[in-house]
Amino acid sequence: MAKGYWIARVDVRDPEGYKAYVAAAKPAFEAHGAKFLARGGEFTALEGTARSRNVVIEFDSVETARACYESDDYQKAKAIRQTVAEAEMIIIEGYDG
Repeated sequence: MAKGYWIARVDVRDPEGYKAYVAAAKPAFEAHGAKFLARGGEFTALEGTARSRNVVIEFDSVETARACYESDDYQKAKAIRQTVAEAEMIIIEGYDG
């Protein structure tokens, strides 16, 4: 079974408020076995419009990635995030080659 990934591109408007989102999202990530592969960090924009923060999170499957997003814990965190940041997020299936 292919892994599932969240890819998020984020512009944080309120860094202090974003800390509350990170703390609120932690239980959802822990419960769904999330593994952060990229979390902020330096990047080079090559094409298109970049956002200031880029995150890649690995899950055991697309279904687990979706379950994390749809969980009550993450939905509470999402409500916080939406007040302090703008984001684009997708779930994508990994490639098993």
